[in-house]
Amino acid sequence: MRIEYPITFLYYHDLDSVVPFYRDVLGLELDRDQGWCKIFRLNDHSCLGLVDEAQGSVPASEDKPVLITLVVDDVDAWYQYLRDKGVRVTEEPQMHEDIGVYCFFTEDPAGYKIEIQKFVD
Repeated sequence: MRIEYPITFLYYHDLDSVVPFYRDVLGLELDRDQGWCKIFRLNDHSCLGLVDEAQGSVPASEDKPVLITLVVDDVDAWYQYLRDKGVRVTEEPQMHEDIGVYCFFTEDPAGYKIEIQKFVD
């Protein structure tokens, strides 16, 4: 018995309004299209599921108590790319010496927080 990979599910009032952000802006590959649930592959070991609350197990919430962190190789390149795409950045790139992380924060169209980071050792 083993766990093959995790899927983190986010729930939305309007699923169609957020799919282009993950597919076209972040460039994630749609792994499974179940209609009311879109599962995007992050890498070989994890996925992100976007769910229409009308069909899913959990209602969408106005409060977005989840932080999606994407560990990347070039934070500044991602920052510039997302800015060029018109994505709102909520916190500029900065180094957090106490935890060895260089990162910035943004949001998806529904308000889920996304951190783009690199571990700096």
